[in-house]
Amino acid sequence: MWRDLIERLYDDAEFADPASDAGIDQIERRLGQPAPEELRRLLRETDGVRADYGSCLVWSVQEIIEQNTEFRESADFAQLYMSFDQLMFIGDNGGGDRFAYVRVPAGRPDDLFVWDHETDERLWAARSLQDYLERRAVADGDDWYRKAL
Repeated sequence: MWRDLIERLYDDAEFADPASDAGIDQIERRLGQPAPEELRRLLRETDGVRADYGSCLVWSVQEIIEQNTEFRESADFAQLYMSFDQLMFIGDNGGGDRFAYVRVPAGRPDDLFVWDHETDERLWAARSLQDYLERRAVADGDDWYRKAL
């Protein structure tokens, strides 16, 4: 389902081999947060997706773990930004901004937000992973999420 959708949306989509359930479980163990079911399903089809001239629509399991760990553990980031503990970054726009699920008990678990690396803003971007992929595909520019929805 996910590969078909992405192939329809992005002419230059690049897929990886599927991630294993054990690999995806590593996200939960390392970050202490459950991976959203829609993300699990996508990663079972492809361990990350690149498009839009090589930018990461969705990172691989390893990239998700590494990027989130780096942001949460960096002493420099702790001085500059609000905590990243409640976010689960899954991809980027190629210009420094990152897309994330907000992993808090109360809330809307499938919504995606964007973290702005210049302002530390966390802005709503999409109501689901599919909505994120679709909005990004028809977007004009790297900061599509700033445009009126």
